[in-house]
Amino acid sequence: MTLRFVRDLEQALAWDSAGNLGRDFARGALPDPELVTWLLTPHRLLDLLSWRSLDFPQVRVLQHGADVHTRSYLTTRTSRRGQSVPIVDTEKLGVLLGEGAQVVVDGLNHLDPALEAACRALQWWCGMTTQVNAYLTTGDAAGFDLHWDDHPTVIVQVAGSKRWEVRGPSRLAPLYRDTDPNTEPPDEVVWSGVLRAGEVISIPRGWWHAATRADHDDDRLSLHLTFGMAPHTGIDWISWLADLARDDELFRHDLGPGTDHTALAEAVAGLASENSPADYLVHQRQTDIRPRRSVSGGAFGSAEKLVCTTPFAPDIVETSEAVMVIAAGRRLRFASTAAECVRLLLSGRPVDLADAAATTGVDAHKLGTVLLEEGLCTEATPALCSAYTALD
Repeated sequence: MTLRFVRDLEQALAWDSAGNLGRDFARGALPDPELVTWLLTPHRLLDLLSWRSLDFPQVRVLQHGADVHTRSYLTTRTSRRGQSVPIVDTEKLGVLLGEGAQVVVDGLNHLDPALEAACRALQWWCGMTTQVNAYLTTGDAAGFDLHWDDHPTVIVQVAGSKRWEVRGPSRLAPLYRDTDPNTEPPDEVVWSGVLRAGEVISIPRGWWHAATRADHDDDRLSLHLTFGMAPHTGIDWISWLADLARDDELFRHDLGPGTDHTALAEAVAGLASENSPADYLVHQRQTDIRPRRSVSGGAFGSAEKLVCTTPFAPDIVETSEAVMVIAAGRRLRFASTAAECVRLLLSGRPVDLADAAATTGVDAHKLGTVLLEEGLCTEATPALCSAYTALD
């Protein structure tokens, strides 16, 4: 699945593949700046805050660079049976925005179908779990001070403009949990400038950066999206090996005076040799089972449209006898005659089952039922279909 959104990002940043992500700082402009309005607008963000139940720290408000107390923008709605639900008090929030404030909303891909589709497309593209956060700033409210992230990011300016300063790393490949506090930024500024609607930048892991509205008030507001990708590191591979080691009795024994250090070291080397970093990446891609799915269980009638919602692209292996599908912790086997239909239903785009049956000559409804039951697909709702159409 390569949506136009992903292709446009590659074109804007002059990349030829996801392999460029995190290598160096990059910036550019989307070929169609109107695409950003399909991702999010300031008014749609406020709508989401009005319609969804949100609480701190998923939603934060800052003024003068510091967090505003939650009582200034959050409240609870209590039903007549006493159930309390945290919500944003949009009237109080409006007062803060009028004064000048920054609103930060994490994980918008869990709240909006267009951003869910965008993040899934990026995950299939780069092979890393992706989350999107929104930053709405009004007036000359300050953003976050100079800091670094433990993951690469792609920032898309959606509305208005914001001034950025980007510096290189002071520690190569820093980690969230690390042996060095990494608190001193380098002096050299790699790039300083204004990001306007339709423009994008990519900041590698560990690079220092800051964004602000100060001294740039020709626009009344700024809204940008930060797509953060969680990288896999050698530390993650070692942690995976540690889990695999539990199968070997040698690793389960107590360490002490009687420990055979040589045998233990050789066993570690053998385990690492038999389970390479490449094996770890394949394992992670094939076993991740976090899709959010909408399934009616037939209560609304037979599903008419499906879309594959595996976190990463399924591995599809064809032989003369069968077609194997490995994804989301499942290994499924289908007749070789179903290969074309399997690939169509697992393409990552919404598929009309009647059209798929007519195109491939296979009972797509029966095949789709299996993929639904096994957790690889979801019923494609009108909102989800619209999201994919907007970004493609």
